[in-house]
Amino acid sequence: MYKVLNELLKDKTGDVTFNCFGLHHIIYIVLGMLFLVLLIILINKKQDKKETIINIVLDVALGLYILDFFLMPLAYGEIDIEKLPFHACTCMCVMSFLSRRIKWLSKYKNAFAMLGLISNMVYFFYPAGVMWYQVSPFCYRVIQTLLYHYVMMVYGILVLAYERTELSFKDILYDIIIIVTMTIWALIGNLAYNNIQDSGRIINWFFVVKDPFGLIDLNISKFIMPFITPIAFIIVTICIYTFIILIRKIKTSHAYIG
Repeated sequence: MYKVLNELLKDKTGDVTFNCFGLHHIIYIVLGMLFLVLLIILINKKQDKKETIINIVLDVALGLYILDFFLMPLAYGEIDIEKLPFHACTCMCVMSFLSRRIKWLSKYKNAFAMLGLISNMVYFFYPAGVMWYQVSPFCYRVIQTLLYHYVMMVYGILVLAYERTELSFKDILYDIIIIVTMTIWALIGNLAYNNIQDSGRIINWFFVVKDPFGLIDLNISKFIMPFITPIAFIIVTICIYTFIILIRKIKTSHAYIG
């Protein structure tokens, strides 16, 4: 049984490999955007079911995340500790799920969705970590990674569009709290796990250990990235808020004129 599953899930190489913004990546992006449009059309027709649909999307994301821990040993022969929830991509999935079920966390559910949207959208459109393996665009590693990040991105978009209907800049306080907390949580994870491997691999959860672009020396980046990363996420969050608020004001003014 193991040999069958391993053969099905293991990394596959060949003449065609997955590359960021290559043909297959673009096809995945186009298919994803088409499905998102269909989902939005469905929600607009079934407004009374929108919360149920949003919950289902999040449940699918959490299911993909948990299932990966069971399939990684079959695919790669080990569980990659980098999949532990110390990245915003994965941590926000868990926290979003909990925030929709635990009352005292519910006030942060929009902030969890926002940080999850930003982090997963970046990785869906630029999955450099997958590209480095130089594997087939149809193998488990590529499909699981893109699908998980896509579903989490869709969840964030739906929350922003249908649940965060009243936006103001005071809302960013919750986002700042979550981003700072995520930074501290990632630092704890990096400090705890970064010295247990002999491979020389540096775990860089939430990019607080080293510059992901390799432009800053490691001896310097480990001191400044814990400040640069949260500031960058806060700036992006403000930009998204600004864009949405402006769009909604334009729509309101046009409706008033009409």
